[in-house]
Order: sequence, then C-alpha cells, then structure tokens
Amino acid sequence: MRADQKPHLQIFNWPIRVYWEDTDAGGVVYYANYLKFLERARTEWLSHLGLEQDQLARDAGVVFVVRRVEADYLLPAKFNDRLGVRCELAELGGASLSMHQQVLRDEHLLMQARVKIVCVQQSSFRPVRMPDIVSQAFGALI
Repeated sequence: MRADQKPHLQIFNWPIRVYWEDTDAGGVVYYANYLKFLERARTEWLSHLGLEQDQLARDAGVVFVVRRVEADYLLPAKFNDRLGVRCELAELGGASLSMHQQVLRDEHLLMQARVKIVCVQQSSFRPVRMPDIVSQAFGALI
C-alpha cells in the first residue's frame, strides 16, 4: 500500500452470483460453498487494501491460513441469486486477525461467520508476526 493511500472501508462488500455448480440436488447453495464465498471476499478485501497474497508469499515469505470458522446458516441461497459478502475486522493481533463475515441477499442475512486467520511462515507453517504493511493496512481500520 502506498503511503499516500487513506484508510479503506470499515466494512468491505463483495458481490457474488450463485452458479449452478454452487447448488446441491435441492437447488440451494451447498453449505460448504459459503466458505468459498467468504474466502473470495477476504481475498478481494486484501487486494482492495493493496495486499496481494502471492506478493506477500514471495516478498515476505508469509501466507494466511484459516485457524477457525464459526458459522451460522440462517436462510438458503438459490441458483442465480445475487448475494453480497461482507467482511469486517473484529480483532487484530500480532500474528492473527479475526473478522465477522456475512452473506446477504438484499437485506436478508443468509449466513454469518466469525473467521480467525493466522499469518504463518510459508516454509514451516509456524505462526509469525504479520509484516508491517499488513498490520498497518488493517490497523487503519480499527
């Protein structure tokens, strides 16, 4: 992230369209596919913050891994629905961060989750402090 860039959205929203491949035999989104939707939104949020995961792996030798997901499924999404996936930073630690994520159709909450992400050394997968550029980008949101 450039020094002249300003803090970004407190809540990041990413649009998702439900494809046939996302649904089960009943025509609704298969529960595990919501995790894919959450992952895509987190990846896009990082990119929006100026943080590309392949660059962090190459330049800093770190990657992010999911440590924990607590999910509540409230209403079904169906084929061809237009959804929004929200990301909001909940906690920022030295080597980890937690966020609240929601999947919505219009104003209807379909699924919500709390996700803990840990920064690990790419070579050993042991937790390490987040690079300063990552801490600064997320710290600007608090």
